[in-house]
Amino acid sequence: MEQSALSDAVSQKNARTVSHDYLPKICDEDFALISSKLTSMQNSLAMLVDTPDFSEKCVHLEALKNRLEALASPQIVATFNSMSVDQAKLFVKVFTEIDRMPQLLAYYYKCHKSQLVSIWQDLSQSELNLNQQLSEYYDTLLSSWHSQLQWCSQVFRNPHEVVTVLLIQTLGAMVPSIPVCLSTALERTPQEERLDTLLELHHTTSTFGHSLEAAMLPHLGENNLLKVNELVHVLYDPYKSYQLQYGDLEEVHLLIQISAVPLEHGEVIDCVEELSHSVGKLFSLASSAVDRCVKLTDGLAVCGLLKALKALFTKYVSDFSITLQSIRKKCKLEDTSSSPVFQEDWTAFQNSVRIIATCGELLRQCGAFEQQLSNKILVTAGKYLSESYSPRSLAGLQDASSGERKSTTKNPWQEYNYLQRGNMAEYSSLMEVLYSLKEKGTGNSNLLAEPRSSLTRLNQQANQLAFDSVFLQIKHQLSLVSKMEGKESPGLGESYTEDLPTFSLSPQEYITNIGQYLMSLPLHLEPFVTQEDPALEMALHAGKLPFPPEQGDDLPELDNTADYWLGSIARATMQTYCDAILLIPQLSTHSTKQIATDIDYLSNVMDALGLQPSRTLQQIVTLLRAKPEEYRQMAKLLPRRLASTIAALRSFDY
Repeated sequence: MEQSALSDAVSQKNARTVSHDYLPKICDEDFALISSKLTSMQNSLAMLVDTPDFSEKCVHLEALKNRLEALASPQIVATFNSMSVDQAKLFVKVFTEIDRMPQLLAYYYKCHKSQLVSIWQDLSQSELNLNQQLSEYYDTLLSSWHSQLQWCSQVFRNPHEVVTVLLIQTLGAMVPSIPVCLSTALERTPQEERLDTLLELHHTTSTFGHSLEAAMLPHLGENNLLKVNELVHVLYDPYKSYQLQYGDLEEVHLLIQISAVPLEHGEVIDCVEELSHSVGKLFSLASSAVDRCVKLTDGLAVCGLLKALKALFTKYVSDFSITLQSIRKKCKLEDTSSSPVFQEDWTAFQNSVRIIATCGELLRQCGAFEQQLSNKILVTAGKYLSESYSPRSLAGLQDASSGERKSTTKNPWQEYNYLQRGNMAEYSSLMEVLYSLKEKGTGNSNLLAEPRSSLTRLNQQANQLAFDSVFLQIKHQLSLVSKMEGKESPGLGESYTEDLPTFSLSPQEYITNIGQYLMSLPLHLEPFVTQEDPALEMALHAGKLPFPPEQGDDLPELDNTADYWLGSIARATMQTYCDAILLIPQLSTHSTKQIATDIDYLSNVMDALGLQPSRTLQQIVTLLRAKPEEYRQMAKLLPRRLASTIAALRSFDY
């Protein structure tokens, strides 16, 4: 009890005499001794918490500490500049004893930060471009990381945290700042080069980030992971606004690129060549977009990527379609000429087949690209999908966020997620895409459903182009049939009026031209069968021709593309012929027999091709051959409208 009372008295004495005894000692440069006395005073004060003047003595003690720090500051700065280990250790000991380590660290940060910021200011004013400036500066920072860590390991208790904070403060103090530099550089860059410039700058920053991560990883557990996380954000956040705009940036970039791909040329053959060459260019652009998405956003901007790809395909399909319309005009497929001169020219059809093959290649490569895209998305961004994620539910997103916080204790470098912090709605959409890919499998994805549909429609246009190019001459010949009344038509025998000489009962030239043309079709359709061209085969099977087989007909032709085309053209011929006959104003007895003879010839051609005459054609020839007295009875078995029309042509009262 007496010893305790004596100790209290000594402590009180120390506290009372501090202002008279310790204060003069501050003038000495024996910092260790001063620190020791201040520490002794601090300990004494701790025992006088309940004394009336305790607060006053604490204020006085802090004033003494401030005076010590002010007295030491020039030497502290000199020590950190000279990297003197022994002197720095002394200051660490002193400032630790007086509970002023944050202030000492502030001197350290300010000293080295100012040096590093000065280097950046010099670089930013150099003739180097921004990417070169950043590259050199990041090299300096990485070198400083290693050298400062080595030095701090000898001086500070937590060297990894100290150097991490130094980088955080340095990156935050750069003038001009990286966000300002990025904005300025991109504004000065032509629009078509902006995305590539952004990718280049981001790559330089990412390379530095990966180097820092590799340097930190062996001792990550020794670091303050909250500070590491802060460093990661300070380093990558300048790119956040651009990453959030990635979809729009990519769309603009792709549209500029695809607009530079020529499709339209003067000659048809040149157009066909350009269309063929454009396929590789299209999917090269699409693949490059995927690579950019991965490099700039680590796959987080998948929704923006899909939007940009949709715009790319929409623009391409539109340009392709316009080119097909131009080819139609150049081939005069819309021409309504009714010249009796028959001109057999298969060039347009051959060009059309090449275009169909191009469409097949588009469909084939689209399927392959969609598969690759699905795999790439799942491999790259799949790590963000929580195991407990449920579509249309916040639970999965909350779990993912919780998982992110937990994984932050592992490696903050791998957990940077600008999208979850910047656009939760898009992040939710990304989770839905990833969930769908995972559940359905990448082989059953519908990521490019709309582009695939538009390419299928494009293929349909190409098939129609080929069909129309084959049918053009037949259409021209048949367009003369309804005009045969009233005057003689050169090359088509006699007119159908009563006052002209009797018709020859041999088939007329127009129908024999058509027949010979149809008989030559198998030879020109042979490439559909003999060519080993998977793209052409795919396009032909995907395309639908007009004039499909009539319901109830035997359909063996559907198993053979050439037969399918032959059948379609033949049915088109018969249907168009029927329509032309029904447009004839009036038929004499002779002209009725002549038309029946022409129909018989065409039916024989169909039989030779292994095809059946259409029901309508058979019904028309039946009505044309019917005797006046038998007509009403025979017409009962046939369509009423058709029977009425033929009766009017033959001037029957029906």
